[in-house]
Amino acid sequence: MKKSFSILSIFTLLIFSNLTINSCGSREDTVSCFPNAPINVILNLNLPAYYSLNQVGGWKYIDEQSSGTRGLIVVRASSTTFKIYDRNAPHICPDTNTTLEVKDDISVVCPKDNAKWILLTGQPTAVANVPPKTYLSNYDANSNVLNIYY
Repeated sequence: MKKSFSILSIFTLLIFSNLTINSCGSREDTVSCFPNAPINVILNLNLPAYYSLNQVGGWKYIDEQSSGTRGLIVVRASSTTFKIYDRNAPHICPDTNTTLEVKDDISVVCPKDNAKWILLTGQPTAVANVPPKTYLSNYDANSNVLNIYY
């Protein structure tokens, strides 16, 4: 009896361990079908095209080469920090109407289901319970150049 209980306990533990390890993977901030794409963008904020990024709260769509599958939303969060969001909706699989858009300079919206996030923080406010996928950046204040990468 003890042997069968022990085997059953080990078997149950293995099943739950496997479910726990595989349920979220390393992308717990997005759905499992979220596309992975290389991100490597350098923005010279001295150029007129990026003028809006020189003020806190300013934002810009970036659709350059190596800026993901649908582009990025770059937001100046403070004088020295930026938020970089992927334009793929993080809570549903990519579809024809799931490219995130900035509305009224204060929120990010998914047109498919009206999920909303706060532009400056990425905090969800409606429908979705996960923030937009964000990327790393380095900002050199001396040269006014922003390097975005993943």
